[in-house]
Order: sequence, then structure tokens, then C-alpha cells
Amino acid sequence: MAPYSLLVSRLQKALGARQYHVASVLCQRAKVAMSHFEPNEYIRYDLLEKNINIVRKRLNRPLTLSEKIVYGHLDDPANQEIERGKTYLRLRPDRVAMQDATAQMAMLQFISSGLPKVAVPSTIHCDHLIEAQLGGEKDLRRAKDINQEVYNFLATAGAKYGVGFWRPGSGIIHQIILENYAYPGVLLIGTDSHTPNGGGLGGICIGVGGADAVDVMAGIPWELKCPKVIGVKLTGSLSGWTSPKDVILKVAGILTVKGGTGAIVEYHGPGVDSISCTGMATICNMGAEIGATTSVFPYNHRMKKYLSKTGRADIANLADEFKDHLVPDSGCHYDQLIEINLSELKPHINGPFTPDLAHPVAEVGSVAEKEGWPLDIRVGLIGSCTNSSYEDMGRSAAVAKQALAHGLQCKSQFTITPGSEQIRATIERDGYAQILRDVGGIVLANACGPCIGQWDRKDIKKGEKNTIVTSYNRNFTGRNDANPETHAFVTSPEIVTALAIAGTLKFNPETDFLTGKDGKKFKLEAPDADELPRAEFDPGQDTYQHPPKDSSGQQVDVSPTSQRLQLLEPFDKWDGRDLEDLQILIKVKGKCTTDHISAAGPWLKFRGHLDNISNNLLIGAINVENGKANSVRNAVTQEFGPVPDTARYYKKHGIRWVVIGDENYGEGSSREHAALEPRHLGGRAIITKSFARIHVEIQATWSEDRL
Repeated sequence: MAPYSLLVSRLQKALGARQYHVASVLCQRAKVAMSHFEPNEYIRYDLLEKNINIVRKRLNRPLTLSEKIVYGHLDDPANQEIERGKTYLRLRPDRVAMQDATAQMAMLQFISSGLPKVAVPSTIHCDHLIEAQLGGEKDLRRAKDINQEVYNFLATAGAKYGVGFWRPGSGIIHQIILENYAYPGVLLIGTDSHTPNGGGLGGICIGVGGADAVDVMAGIPWELKCPKVIGVKLTGSLSGWTSPKDVILKVAGILTVKGGTGAIVEYHGPGVDSISCTGMATICNMGAEIGATTSVFPYNHRMKKYLSKTGRADIANLADEFKDHLVPDSGCHYDQLIEINLSELKPHINGPFTPDLAHPVAEVGSVAEKEGWPLDIRVGLIGSCTNSSYEDMGRSAAVAKQALAHGLQCKSQFTITPGSEQIRATIERDGYAQILRDVGGIVLANACGPCIGQWDRKDIKKGEKNTIVTSYNRNFTGRNDANPETHAFVTSPEIVTALAIAGTLKFNPETDFLTGKDGKKFKLEAPDADELPRAEFDPGQDTYQHPPKDSSGQQVDVSPTSQRLQLLEPFDKWDGRDLEDLQILIKVKGKCTTDHISAAGPWLKFRGHLDNISNNLLIGAINVENGKANSVRNAVTQEFGPVPDTARYYKKHGIRWVVIGDENYGEGSSREHAALEPRHLGGRAIITKSFARIHVEIQATWSEDRL
């Protein structure tokens, strides 16, 4: 055996920039890789256990699951001040994940750091820039052509700095994370608000801005306000038309879009075991819509089954060994407790215009009539990062198959978005995709698509009042198609499928009948489908790019004339004096999400170019003065004009300005551009009654003159 000093030397060389204590690496009780793609990066349950024991001794009380995982990743567990909702924790996340829209700015920032490699395992996922237009293959080819410059930048930057790169067509970041990287007890941060999806595998996965990701990739402890913990106790069991999606739709109705702010939502209780692993991921994913820091489920046999089916039985076996640290302590305290009996829960549909407006499916039709919402459903859309699992596709196909047996197809347009290449390939092999096509569906690319506004919709004109139903997570005004008159509702994939077949919001599949081609009436039976494929998953095409071991010769180029990418320059620093005599750029009326502040859709192409994307600043916000969007009075010329143009005018003339908001300003996506753009165009403050969690953290990060 090699001498200890030689072994240490070899380990230090192999670890490179990773700042692990070598003795800790040598003394691990078991070495299990975090993923197949990083065979030399190990799960550190031993360190998690050590830190939990230190904190438990200090606090002298039972711990919730979320406390175990969060406190188990403290940079200094012996001395860190810990008080829920008050103190700021310094944490050491296990890994970072970035989607292609936000990865551009994150990688530009990392380049500015001058560091040679990322300090923790990190990945880039190309899912946001593919527009839904004609169908999967055609849309993917078009996206690769249009976004070639951005994809090349991300691929070469990943290769240069040691970041794994998932090519366009791989699938949605959160589904890829669930299939390959999430595991019980992981602390993962991702540059997308629906990163909490990984809580379905028992991890604490938190959506952040790119600046936070850069801190972690640079090896700097990450700061998080110590979260409160909201407990959701589940009893009974799911059955019939009720799905995991209905759990979070119900919780959203209880807590509203800001009720989870500053808290982790922790599900527990005997009802948990009736929910599949991907169903738990659905619930955690949409927890972003209640403002929660993240959501999490305790480790159980459903997670073990999923880990094994996705080729990670070794992780499941290790989790079994450390299971006491992957479930809450008996007698632990929650700051708020909600109880839901799954046996009594009915299918829900939430909307329009906000994801917390909850209705039982049985009642939404009558509510729509009363409110004047269009009953006719123009499009039904299933899939997205929230509901694109094998089980989701199977349950939808089970509904579609019944309609086909009676000679029916969808009355509404119908689209299907697979969550990953693995899901696409497997549902093609097992016949689900063809059933969904036969009922009238179009299978889109493995990407976000209409869920984030990447939808070249042709069936209506802008301003036309209409209704769509989706299995997505978010339905803010104009979110999916940039039409403020689109009434978007969110529900489960199987309910979307049933409603698309019926074509109206007034249809309740639990009680109402359809008329077959033969004129006979029939009722749809509750769908039943396998949780996981009976055969192994079909991985489909290989779409992953490993970073090379030696990247010394790798070049990353950003053209100075590019309209898509722009190297960053420092902001002007605060002079230390009070801000006085500031001009109000806009006083915003009502809801002001990140979609209002920095719209997505066609603007996604400018995510790597701060000056160009700043032309969408607050164009969706309603001005109190005139009740219009993107129309504010220039205090100098007294003329009304677009918000970005007015901001640029003020900046050019040295006029410092502020924005006045209402409550929960900045709810929605982890879109740091919503914080960067006001600063770039000369803004000095955002004054509101309250900020959404994800936005206030990004805003605080960028108040530090860090560029």
C-alpha cells in the first residue's frame, strides 16, 4: 500500500479545486458516487450525520427532515447561529444545476471570477430556448439553428470550466435532475424556480439566481435565511381521478401564492406512501407557486424503487443505511401544520391568471359561467417539468384509449411535452405516445415549450378571449402565449386529457357522460397506469457532454458584436450617501411577477445580453396612473412612452429613479434579470410592501456591487 503522504498527494491532485479535507475523504464509511456521470464525486452521508449530531446536541430538540438536511450542510455547524426565520445560514451545497436561459448569465459571471474550474459538480441543461411550433423533431432542428451561438457558448464554457452539458433535446432540467442527480439528503441549488422538483427524491433543492450559483461554483459558502418549516400531514390514500397534482393544488388554495414565503414545506404522515416518487416531485415542483423556499418528502420505499429503476440501486442501499437522517424526528415541531385526507381529496383545477385560485373540477364550470370565463377549451397541454413522468403519460394515455374505443378524438387542440429524452423514448416504445397522437395530440420537443411562453401559437389572435387547460405549474397573465386574454387553468394531466376530449370546462369526468361515435353515452373510468415501466427505461439518444479532463486548450469566445451574448462590466458603486430626490419611474398596480418585470417568451434569446434584455423592463406591469401596461409619463417631457425607453432617458440625463410596487413583488421565476435590469438602466431602489422570497434574495445579492 502506498504511504499515507503519497496517497494524500494523489487525492489532492485528483480533487483539484475541491476543498475537501483529505482525511474525511479517506474515512468515508461507504463510497457511492453522486451520479454515473461523476464517478469520483461521492455522497457524504457521513458528513451529514456528523453535522446533524453537532446541531442536535446544540439545539437539544427533535429536528424536522428539512432541518436535518439544511443544518447537515452548514459550513460551521458548531458555531452557526440558528433561529428559524431570523438568522442567515452559511451552507455548502452538494451541487449546482443551471438551465440554458439562466446559465448564460451565470457562466458569464463565473468567467469574470477568473477561476479555472467549478468547485462543486455542476451541470447545464438546454431546455428553455426551444419554441413549440410544428412538433418535436422540427422544432428541435429550428432551435439548434437559431440558438447555435448560445449553445456553442454554453458547451465550450462547460468544457472549459468543468461543467457537464446536456444538449438541446435532452429534456427539462428538473426531470434530468430527478433521473440522474437528485438523491435523499442532497442540498442542490438550481437557477430555476422549480428546482424544488428534486424534493420528490428527498432532497432539499432550491431555486436561486445565477449569482448564488456562481458563489457555490466558486467555492464560497452560500447564504440562506434560516427557513421556517410548514408541515403538511397526509392521511388516507389517493385513488380514482385524484392525483398527486391535486395535493399541491389544494395546498396552493390554502396557503396562496405567498403563504409559503420564507418556509420549507415538509410533507409527512401515512398518506405519503400512497404517492409515487414522481408524484412527490410534482407536488414539490409546484410548491414554488406558494412562495416556498422548497418542499421535501421523507425517504421511503417509493423513492427506493425509483432510484433502482433509474440505475441507482447503490444510492438507495446507502440511503437505507442512513435512513434515520432522511426522515423527520418523532415529536419535531412545525411552525404551521396543515392536514389533508387524501381519501377525501377531489380533483382540482386552479386558475385563471393565478395558481392559487383553487376549484374542485366538479365546480369550475359553474364558477366560469358566473365569472364570464370562456367555457370552450381551445387547447389542452400536458407535460412540462411538473407532470411529464412515465406515470403521468400512462394515466393520460389510459383516458385517451377509452375515448378512442368509442370513436372519439379531442375536441380541443392537444399537445404533449415529454420531460426528458428517456421519457420520450420509453413512451414511444410502450405505445403511449401513439395513443396520445391517435386521440389528436402533437408530441412536442423534450423541453419547456409553452409552459414558459415558448409557444408560437397560431389558433388565436392576441387580445382574443379564450381558455386553455394545462398540467403546468404557473398560469400568470400572458405566461403561456403572451396573450393577456388567455384564461389558463392548471390541473393534472389526466384531467387535461379528459377536458380536451370533452372540449369544455363544464365536463366533470367523475360524473358526466360523453357520447360515442355510435351515439351511445358512456362515462370515462378513472385512469390506471404503471408507476414505472415494467421493462427498463429506454434511455433514447445520448445527449450528454462530459467536460474533458484537460481543458487547458479550450476556448470560449464572446463576440463584441453579438446580439445574444455580452461580457459583463461593473456597475457604478454607491457613493455612501443617502438617496434623495428620486424620480418614480412607475407605480405598479396589483400583481407584479417576474414575468411582468422581465418577460420570458421571445425575450429568452437575450438572456446572455444584459443591455438587450433590459428592453423588456416592466413592460408587463400595469401603471397606476393610466391603467395601462408599458406606458409611463416621462417627468421631463410629460409624454407617455414605454417603460424601458423612459428609464434609458432618465439614465442618459442623470436622473436617478425608483419603482413603487405592491405586495409580494417579484413572485415567480428565479429570474435575476428582473433584479439586474433596473440597476443597469439607472434604478436605485424598489419600494414595495413585500418581496417574494426568490426575488428578494436575488435583489439582495445584486445590491453588493459584485460585478
